[in-house]
Amino acid sequence: MKTLSLTSRISLLFSGAAALVLLVVGWVLAMAVEAHFVDEDRHEIHGKFELIEHLLGKAHERNQLDALAQQLDDALVGHHGLSVTIINDQGAIWFASADAPYPKPLLAKVAEPAQELVMWNDGGHSYRGQVMLFPVGAEARPYRIAIALDITHHQAFMAEFRRLLAIAMVLAVLTTAGLGWFATRRGLGPLRQVTRLASTLSASRLTERLQPRQIPAELQDLVQAFNAMLDRLEDAFRRLSHFSSDIAHELRTPISNLMTETEVALTKARSAEEYRDILQSNLEEYAWLARMIGDMLFLAKADNRLIVPKRESIDLHEEARRLIEFYEALAAEHAVCLALTGSAQTMGDRLMLQRALSNLLSNAIRHTPKAGTIDVTLSQQADVSVIAVENPGPGVAPEHLPHVFDRFYQADPARREGTGEHAGLGLAITQSIIEAHGGKIGVSSQAGRTRFEIRLPNSAAATSP
Repeated sequence: MKTLSLTSRISLLFSGAAALVLLVVGWVLAMAVEAHFVDEDRHEIHGKFELIEHLLGKAHERNQLDALAQQLDDALVGHHGLSVTIINDQGAIWFASADAPYPKPLLAKVAEPAQELVMWNDGGHSYRGQVMLFPVGAEARPYRIAIALDITHHQAFMAEFRRLLAIAMVLAVLTTAGLGWFATRRGLGPLRQVTRLASTLSASRLTERLQPRQIPAELQDLVQAFNAMLDRLEDAFRRLSHFSSDIAHELRTPISNLMTETEVALTKARSAEEYRDILQSNLEEYAWLARMIGDMLFLAKADNRLIVPKRESIDLHEEARRLIEFYEALAAEHAVCLALTGSAQTMGDRLMLQRALSNLLSNAIRHTPKAGTIDVTLSQQADVSVIAVENPGPGVAPEHLPHVFDRFYQADPARREGTGEHAGLGLAITQSIIEAHGGKIGVSSQAGRTRFEIRLPNSAAATSP
């Protein structure tokens, strides 16, 4: 079943609300008109009661009372639809105007001091009337006065009024639905603009953006979130493009070396020892390719949050000491010293954190001048454990600092060319490991010293990725 569009839903809700309001207003209006007619009828009936009571009040003798019949006939001339019935104290009809329709059962229900207005139907006509008692003559004989008013024309007017009101309400609801649809469609124009922009997005058109100033306030948060999403997509696509080109560049050199050595080996027959040397050289290239492919797979898993570190208590001082002992030979080869101070504890994956710290030490040894000292400092704070690796050297230019952790990034590409040792993935892997542990890593470089600082949560709950 096809769902209704947002425009249709809002229009229907708007129309339903308008219909409900119009029904209430129409009902109130009809009741007000009906009450107005009742008040008019009551006013006219009470006026005739006053006239009849005035005439009867002048008759003190029976001969005077007998002469009132003609006066009543004369007083009712021109009052069409008005009927008067007077019953004397003997229960006999003393006076009745022409076509007096007051039913006898209603005449018998009179109560002191007066009966409320009542309605009834007779001969296809509707009537509203009232009965009152009035003392007549010196003996105060109780006479019963009944006045009936034909309200057929009132009811005909109300029926027509209700019909026209119903037609007007239907037209108003339909008009409201149309106007609501138009207003909603205009109001949702920015959403269609977002849809059109999204439908035109492609790898070559990620720079398009919506202008929040042209969008209603209610949709600005949506537009800003949409633009932020486009920023992230553009950045991710740019990084992916650079990553792809960097992979091609990194793979080209070892593969080219392998092809060249193989072609040279095939140019003529060689001894077993020469073939062994060629295979040994190729094996080194294969090992380098395997390491790089493994590193790229690790980063791909990190990007998709597939790296789930183990949770165990780690003595960072002991782990750092072991790594420093491992790197002492390499440090001696580069004529640099390694120094460790402080202590700290954390929860995490021992092997992964060893790899992260190993990458930092290896990077520091490569970039530390001879006779320099690499300082590894550990400290424990309230909720984090801090590992700092600081080394002297030429440092990192400010424009390169934001890109230090980018994959395959080299501040000086000439330093990488032809070495076949470091593909520029070590710091990216280190960052992925630290972030998988819920921590952060940063770098600063000033006054000829470069400092990498890792901040790890020191509780198991805080390290949840």
